[in-house]
Amino acid sequence: MATKTVTVEQIGSPIRKPKDQRQTLIGLGLNKMHRRRTLNDTPQVRGMIAKVSHLVRVVEE
Repeated sequence: MATKTVTVEQIGSPIRKPKDQRQTLIGLGLNKMHRRRTLNDTPQVRGMIAKVSHLVRVVEE
């Protein structure tokens, strides 16, 4: 059985954002604009996406 995945793309700059939001982007594997990462769709990852929802978007594929 294949695990569900979610692809996120960074669309906002972490400049002048709180340190915890910058660390969350790094935790998601994002640190440059328009970079994409495909991650396992877990509650932990969904929570991280929710925390920085103004800086990332979920890519529908």
